Amino acid sequence: MSLLLSEEWVAEYEKLFATWPARVPLYVAKKPLLNTLAGFDLYQGVLAIAKIPPPPSLAEVIARAASLKLFVALDGLTNAENLGVLVRTAVAFGAQGVLAGETCPSPWLRRAVRNSMGAMFRVPVLELASLPDALRQLRASGVHCVGAHPHTDRRTLSQADFTRDCCLVFGSEGDGISEEVRSLCDELVAIPMAADVDSLNVSAACAAFFYEAARQRGKT
Repeated sequence: MSLLLSEEWVAEYEKLFATWPARVPLYVAKKPLLNTLAGFDLYQGVLAIAKIPPPPSLAEVIARAASLKLFVALDGLTNAENLGVLVRTAVAFGAQGVLAGETCPSPWLRRAVRNSMGAMFRVPVLELASLPDALRQLRASGVHCVGAHPHTDRRTLSQADFTRDCCLVFGSEGDGISEEVRSLCDELVAIPMAADVDSLNVSAACAAFFYEAARQRGKT
């Protein structure tokens, strides 16, 4: 890991730097030079590079989670910024693991990490080789998989039971959850909305689902 920052941030982070290992390089430069390196003049003055933390296995994530488990699984998201916002929302409501399917962008892309506002480092984040296999493993471990699917008249959000071990499954911004992943969900749930609106942005849908889960679990 190393850090590059402008002069005005040195005093701001002085106490933090004192706790860092001596082997972490710290570079200081004037703001005009940093703007040149970043390529634009809205750069805030702090730039870091670090290794992606080694991920645990899904079995380890399940075993380490609290007795009332809450995970989120992502299928086919295309926008890294949406992914980052979704992780931030999930962590805010106590998610114990984020499972990014093989058709999602990497959660460690710069835009995803930035939009998570650091939440990416507060929860296990797995890049899966197969989301369907992961859902099968979750179900075999007693985790109830709830898919967010707007085109269902079976159950609405408030009718779902989130008081058990759950994994909330969200699909792509355009097509939603794939057919195979839908077939592996224990139930599909829709958010009630006006008839002339067919869906929400995936990060907004995530917030609604996690709020309802927290409400039912008595954590609001």
